Amino acid sequence: MTDKTAAGRAAPRPAPEPSGTETAARVADVLLLFVGGPQYLGVSAISRELGLSKAVVHRILQSLVSREMLQTDPGIPGYRLGPASVALGASALSRFEARTAALPVLRRLRDETGETTTLSGLVGEERVYLTQFESPREVKMTVEVGRRFPLYAGSSGKAILAFLPDYRREAVLAGPLEPITERTVTDSDALRAELAGIAREGVAVSIGERQSDAGSIAAPLFGPDGEAHGSISLCGPAHRFTPDVVGRHRELVLAAAEEINRSWAWLRSPEAR
Repeated sequence: MTDKTAAGRAAPRPAPEPSGTETAARVADVLLLFVGGPQYLGVSAISRELGLSKAVVHRILQSLVSREMLQTDPGIPGYRLGPASVALGASALSRFEARTAALPVLRRLRDETGETTTLSGLVGEERVYLTQFESPREVKMTVEVGRRFPLYAGSSGKAILAFLPDYRREAVLAGPLEPITERTVTDSDALRAELAGIAREGVAVSIGERQSDAGSIAAPLFGPDGEAHGSISLCGPAHRFTPDVVGRHRELVLAAAEEINRSWAWLRSPEAR
């Protein structure tokens, strides 16, 4: 039976509530927009992209913020991936096949150089440390596994950033480039030139850019799509990273990354399974 209004006209039926499956799909679609897209997205942009009403998008965003899957930053419009998303991505990345290929190589590189070696993974427009092999020396550098860092500061981030598609790299360079130390490069043109050099040479070097008393050398790791999805690094106290030492160690880091990339390619090859 059709409901009637007081004037006798048929009352409009409320829009049906989406099923649980449909709701979950919408939430997943919102999160996936942040993968490979702009670092910040607003309600209007998400609404246009997914064909959803702004009210629906707003509810989804608030739910994701409440669970720290997304977050907002003061003075910056829009939403970006939150710590829970980063942790989830780090957990997945810690299990990716590159880690299997990287572990023995990083351990050997640590033993050859006496410095800490690390593996980083790309998460959104940031990176996280996935694992490390600590230097046996009394004075050494250690990293905080699972913590996220910007791509524009430090060799591990720049080794990834230099090999990202142009639109992703430019999105990072167009965003806030906040200084982390007094040596952090925050001029986009200077960074662009440096990244071009890293892309040519295949290795990045940083002295005091992300941590004032630390030096590091890093090289990228490439995924099945041919894009950079992570990096390895050699790091230690800045005073030990003299030009001669950097010259020797950069070749070792580059060779280690190439070995990992070859092993990773073999692991993900159907013929290898």
